[in-house]
Amino acid sequence: MYDFAHGQSDYFEGVTHSLCTLEFEVHRPLYDWFIDQLKTDDYRPRQIEFNRLNLTYTVMSKRKLLELVREGNVTGWDDPRMPTLCGLRRRGYTPESIKRLWTSSDIPRLRPINDVSLLEHAVREDLNLRAPSGIRCAEIRLRSIISNYPGDKVEDVDLINNPEDESMGSRKVTFCNEVFIEQEDFMESPPNKFFRLAPAWKFA
Repeated sequence: MYDFAHGQSDYFEGVTHSLCTLEFEVHRPLYDWFIDQLKTDDYRPRQIEFNRLNLTYTVMSKRKLLELVREGNVTGWDDPRMPTLCGLRRRGYTPESIKRLWTSSDIPRLRPINDVSLLEHAVREDLNLRAPSGIRCAEIRLRSIISNYPGDKVEDVDLINNPEDESMGSRKVTFCNEVFIEQEDFMESPPNKFFRLAPAWKFA
């Protein structure tokens, strides 16, 4: 009765795509057969099966997420800490990056648990194409002086906003002998293949 009601309900309600979990894959032939036997026009809904998306270090259970909302541990379903679509959007994830996660691998059908870095990589790949590059604000941690650059000299340097899209143009950045870098970008005793700033590092 479920297979009969499922397809017919989708047909009469105008559903275009019925998204189901993998255990319904064996039901799809009967879903399609009932629709083909009873429909009166060319329209037909489509059933597609997906695996559950599980991310490492991320709570994905609807019951546990509901508990977080009801107990006031988060501000709502759109809290940026929530792994919901609206929560991800508030954190800056674009719709294209979420789609990229699903279309660029075997995640929808095979992987039981997926590393959250795959989602982070997807958003980086998408933003590389659409967002201006370069730091607009930063936490100043380490002040550095370029000793062989004149202390009274200041010049404007043109930086490309997005190497992937020239139409975004460029911007001017002031450069002098005083620069600020992240603390993690400097080590007094660096390990092998440390390609950041170190005392033995020399300008070409």
